[in-house]
Amino acid sequence: MTTREVVEKFLGLLAAGDPDAVAEAFAKEIDWYVPGSPRLPWTGRRTTRAEVADYLRTLGENIVPEENVDSVEALVVEGDHAVLLGEFSRVARSTGRSYQMPIAMHFQVADGKIVKLYLYEDTFKVAQAYAQ
Repeated sequence: MTTREVVEKFLGLLAAGDPDAVAEAFAKEIDWYVPGSPRLPWTGRRTTRAEVADYLRTLGENIVPEENVDSVEALVVEGDHAVLLGEFSRVARSTGRSYQMPIAMHFQVADGKIVKLYLYEDTFKVAQAYAQ
């Protein structure tokens, strides 16, 4: 599979909402990073495929999934790297506050699996949505 095909497959699996299926798009050992705050339990570094599914479950427990709106503006591919530009809209489960933000995702693919994913989002805005 090409880098574009792997990333597009990941996006389709993500939209389907099965954390274990999404995790299968990743290599066993990965470099995953979502900058953030200790108040946001899904942020931080992950290094294994199993942690991807845990990340998605934790995120799902903290947002209202049926209120998600994700849009992809561009997917740029160069060799084994891809960059996705888009926007996320979410609702914080604990406060009911909604938030929207532009995002960027940096992927690296090897042997048909994602080996690196860095998500760049406005975690300050996210933390504000969860502030009590």
